[in-house]
Order: sequence, then C-alpha cells, then structure tokens
Amino acid sequence: ELGWTESVPYLDRPPSPLEFYREWMSPNKPCIIRNAISHWPALKKWTSAYLREVVGPKVVGVAVTPNGYADAVFQDRFVMPEERQMPFMDFLDIVEKKVTSPNVFYVQKQCSNLTEEFPELVCDVQPDIPWMSEALGKKPDAVNFWLGESAAVTSLHKDHYENLYCVISGEKHFLLHPPTDRPFIPYELYQPATYRVSEDGSFEIVDEKSEEKVPWIPLDPLNPNLEQYPEYAQAKPLQCTVKAGEMLYLPSLWFHHVQQSHGCIAVNYWYDMEYDLKYSYYQLLDCLTKAVKVV
Repeated sequence: ELGWTESVPYLDRPPSPLEFYREWMSPNKPCIIRNAISHWPALKKWTSAYLREVVGPKVVGVAVTPNGYADAVFQDRFVMPEERQMPFMDFLDIVEKKVTSPNVFYVQKQCSNLTEEFPELVCDVQPDIPWMSEALGKKPDAVNFWLGESAAVTSLHKDHYENLYCVISGEKHFLLHPPTDRPFIPYELYQPATYRVSEDGSFEIVDEKSEEKVPWIPLDPLNPNLEQYPEYAQAKPLQCTVKAGEMLYLPSLWFHHVQQSHGCIAVNYWYDMEYDLKYSYYQLLDCLTKAVKVV
C-alpha cells in the first residue's frame, strides 16, 4: 500500500466532501480531477489581451533569476530570486517575447498573491473550493496566481499544505515523490542568499547574513547524480501532466518538482494540513533517516 500506484489517477468529476476525505485526503493520495473548474470564467477570459486590459500598468511582484531556478540550491547556496516590482504589462511583454531578456521571469509569489496583488481577477475563479473547504472545515490559507516562462522551474521540495493546483491555460509537468521516499531524498543545510542585479546588468549572489541555514534538496530529479546520491536510485517518482481545465490534488508532504509550458497560467489553493498521525509518521521517518546518516 505504501507504494500504492505507478501513475496518478484521474477523476472525471469533483468528489463529494466525504468521498474526497475518505478516498484521497485521509490516505494522502494525489489525483487529477477533470470538470472541477470548467465553470470558471477564467478558462475563457484569461487571454493576454484580457490580462493587459484588467491588470495592465499595475505594479506587481515578479521573481527574476538568471537561470530559471528560484528558491533552489546553486553554488552551494540556497538562492532566492530577485523580487522585482514592475508593471504587469512589461512582464507580459517579456512572456510574449515582444521584449527580449537574458533572464527568466515568473509571477510566483506564494503569499495569496491572487487576492493581494490581483484582486481584479478573483471574480473569474472561486475564493475557495467548496467541497475541499467542507471536507477540511476551513477556508484556504492562500490562493496563488502563477504565470511565467517555460524556463522557470520549481526545484524539488515539499509543503505543509493540502494543495489544489488548477491549470487555466497551458500545461504543468509534475514529478512527485510520496513522503515514504524521504529516506532516499537528500537534504543538506545551505547558507541562504538572494540574486541581485549589479550595475552592468549581471546577477550576483548576496548572502543573507542574519538568516539561519536552510534545509533544502540539492538533487535534480530530472538528472540525478547517483554517484553523489546513490540512495535516490531506490526512490519511485511519479510523473504527470496537468492540462488546462484540470486540477491536481497534491497532498501535504509530497515532494514535487514542477515545469511548465511557456506562458502557462495557474491558480492554486493552499489549505493548512492537519497535524495528525500522517505528520507524526513523516517526522519519525525524517528523524530515522537523519539518525542512520549520522551512524
């Protein structure tokens, strides 16, 4: 049961709250749900022209990196992106390749940026997912808006959230690991740092002096260095593609690495996880993994 499947199953309709809780959330199993967001106006309305008209010159936060990797290990540092404030229409010019840039741009702020920075778009989706809110007995902690270039990649990590990830246009490519793969996934502590643009336009990496070291996964699951991390050969990744109009249920504590088609637009809902037996089990697994490495 721990290695429960070789692919992520599809549901043809959104589940009832009870069905979702029993069949998917409680056993901590991912699934892709069709026809859950087909009634959203965003699926038809969110063209580039519409976004220009509705959001347009508004200044928003954009993550900028030289290589597409934000919040990732690079040169023995945990490097965070430059958080650039820029007019949304200028960002769209770059995504549409009307303006060329050697850098990679991604709207990916994870602080409920849909409601905080893009309130003009909220009416085109839903403030929450009703069957999920009923199953958990609470509303989402954050609703996030994602739009970026195909070179923008999310490095392998996990979150303490039940995640409903809804693709509006384009495709998202997920590589997933269940929490049970924790013994095979390397974690190391890294000095946190941030990309900063120097006067000549190139990026430099600046250490965050006052911050504690960050535990992060150095491994690239698409091209793993098995000489350095031989244990990873025992892990069993699942890969899936979430297409426009589909929703991925990504359970809490599942590791995930994400790529996307160019200009892909998505909205995700983060519901705080229940700190129950599943969480205790993961903490035990994590502690045992660390203890074995020390021995």
